[in-house]
Amino acid sequence: MSGTYLGMPAFPAAAASSTQDARLRGNLRHATHTIRDKRAKAVAELDDWARLRAAGAAVKDRTLRHLDHYLEQLEESVTAAGGQVHWAADAAEANAIVARLVRETGEREVVKVKSMATQETGLNRALAEAGISAYETDLAELIVQLGDDLPSHILVPAIHRNRGEIRDIFREQMGRWGRPAPENLSDEPAELAEAARLHLREKFLTAKVGISGANFMVADTGTLVVVESEGNGRMCLTLPETLISVVGIEKVVPTWQDLEIFLQLLPRSSTAERMNPYTSMWTGTTDGDGPRTFHLVLLDNGRTDTLADTVGRQALRCIRCSACLNVCPVYERAGGHAYGSAYPGPIGAILTPQLRGTASELDASLPYASSLCGACYEVCPVAIDIPEVLVHLRERVVQGGRVTRRGVKTVLEPAKGHAAERAAMRAAGFAFDHPGALRAGQRLAARTRRLHPRQLPGPGRAWTDTRDLPPVPAESFRDWWRRTRGEERAK
Repeated sequence: MSGTYLGMPAFPAAAASSTQDARLRGNLRHATHTIRDKRAKAVAELDDWARLRAAGAAVKDRTLRHLDHYLEQLEESVTAAGGQVHWAADAAEANAIVARLVRETGEREVVKVKSMATQETGLNRALAEAGISAYETDLAELIVQLGDDLPSHILVPAIHRNRGEIRDIFREQMGRWGRPAPENLSDEPAELAEAARLHLREKFLTAKVGISGANFMVADTGTLVVVESEGNGRMCLTLPETLISVVGIEKVVPTWQDLEIFLQLLPRSSTAERMNPYTSMWTGTTDGDGPRTFHLVLLDNGRTDTLADTVGRQALRCIRCSACLNVCPVYERAGGHAYGSAYPGPIGAILTPQLRGTASELDASLPYASSLCGACYEVCPVAIDIPEVLVHLRERVVQGGRVTRRGVKTVLEPAKGHAAERAAMRAAGFAFDHPGALRAGQRLAARTRRLHPRQLPGPGRAWTDTRDLPPVPAESFRDWWRRTRGEERAK
């Protein structure tokens, strides 16, 4: 992934700072509760939601099992429709391809649709280093860009900003990027939206190159799909002469029939709408209609390595709806920046360590950025068992083991700082493998329970500082069963 977030501290340190920001927590609490309440009502309207969810998961799993076939089919379809396909192994290669394609047009400015893939690769910075200015046109992304900030939410990148902050950013920064904000701009939503509309209209009408991502790619026709709520995507996808789309390889679906499932799942899970206000689809190029040149950059950047993990690969089902963020108690309190990734929240906690690996302290900490409450799994429209993957990745951090990196199988060393945890797990494993030792340990714990401290010593103190140490019962379940049910059977 991109180096955009390099240098950020591990999640615990970042969260310790962000949770002290009362205004941030207030913004997040209001926004996430509003979105998730609306989503619950939208989902409740469909009697077959559970079946849709299961169908979406099944289609994604089938596609991932045969991803090589569908990607080759997609390339053939896009090429036959007049597009050009480029393959990028990592973020650096994707950024270099896009920069080269823009330079070949002779342009030095581009407009962008909101794109998680280009956030992941750090494209804007790479283009700036190549002398190319990239202008975000999604309202929230515009706010983030003007404020020299980073996105903190998948659906609403500027969720950490309130109206007053947005007004100040527009007043101070819009003039540096183009048309300035009105002098007497207030923090009324209608006025803020109008200021953004006037500012962006100037960009739309002059830009010759557009850059997008895609929510889905249909393999059998080569059609790309972008869903959005503002109309900026439609402007970026139709007005420029050249369109460059950077899309993760996992976004492919086999057929239009499969696409139908996701066009029902995504809007209700993300914006709590029955359908997105703008659903733009394009297939290659057409004379006299839309861009004259279309390039599709297919991005791997760790996805093939993730696919090799039979437990972790379910993260590639993700359709970027952000429902998991809006119900996560950890995200609500810590905010998106604490995750140090373009993908915050529960999905980021399992996707980022697989795309980037767990070598850095930040990435090794992400699987622990969860209470394992399971709310994320309950709302996921494609049934990603995020808690299962979190535990799987925690095991990888603590124990090390075999993984795939850049297509090569390698063995990870256990992370530093987890020696006590490994020792405890080994002891637990030994006890469970030896019933006599387990029984003796349970009886000893029961007989000495009055002597047990209320807090654990040493490293365990960090756990009991915020939790009650569960009391040990007077007898184990095994002994209770033998005393009660065992006697009955003997009769």
